[in-house]
Amino acid sequence: MLDFLRKEGISEKLIIEIERFRKFYKVESHLDYRIPQPKYNYYGNDVWEQAITALLCGENILLVGSKATGKNVLAENLALVFARPKWDVSFHVNTDSSTLIGTDTFENGQVVFRHGPIYECAKWGGFGVLDEINMAKNDSMAVLHATLDYRRIIDVPGYDKIALHDAVRFIATMNYGYAGTRELNEALTSRFMVINMPAMSTENLKKLLIKEFPNINDQYLEQFIGLFQDLKLKSENSEISTKSVDLRGLVSAISLMDKGLEANKALNMGITNKSFDDFERKLVEDVIGLRIPEKLERNEIFKD
Repeated sequence: MLDFLRKEGISEKLIIEIERFRKFYKVESHLDYRIPQPKYNYYGNDVWEQAITALLCGENILLVGSKATGKNVLAENLALVFARPKWDVSFHVNTDSSTLIGTDTFENGQVVFRHGPIYECAKWGGFGVLDEINMAKNDSMAVLHATLDYRRIIDVPGYDKIALHDAVRFIATMNYGYAGTRELNEALTSRFMVINMPAMSTENLKKLLIKEFPNINDQYLEQFIGLFQDLKLKSENSEISTKSVDLRGLVSAISLMDKGLEANKALNMGITNKSFDDFERKLVEDVIGLRIPEKLERNEIFKD
């Protein structure tokens, strides 16, 4: 992964600092399985350098951006780069303080405390990924305030107060405009360094697709990139929703094509059918039809 950073043009000084961090903060062997092995790499020199610098300085970071900007991919990549075990917390209506810290449970006939993900992350020096943090309830927010600020503590009611391991970092993600989301309050926002995630550029999308599909023909590589950019533009112009602007869906559709499924059928599954509005689906089909011929077979898309 450090070689990947060098290829992306990340400062050698930052890479040396990462190596020092990894040597100083060793990971317990029983937690090796929690160090992620991401399927995708994040591409974007500026964002990489901002995130790495903030984490080296002991800051928590908040990744803000629209759909398909790579927030969760970057979070996974950062945990691997720093060689830290990762705990994921997805905020929803039922996420409360006991979900995060832990709760009493029965074990071998006695009441014991079952640790939650925030507690485990704090204890072992992990990277905690707080997904869709702007869906967190007030009960969850109260836990995060003391955990994320200079106090770096978790006070477990009825048990004890624990201090966060020095290697602990929290990486939060948030989208604007999703159902159930809200503005973060000023107190919580102030506990993060905020990175505004840019939309994936044509150049970086090309790198991602070539890495995933090294045998793809240049002609259709350009068409798939153009298709994604066309859909994104239509969404930005409010002609369609963001449902079909789905990078995961595009990559998955190309994987289906590689297995032999006809291109239009694969794109229907990965992109078109993500919208449940008939009029919008027809618009998306028209965009695809301008780029991808009907009955396109695998041997035309891939070199072997």
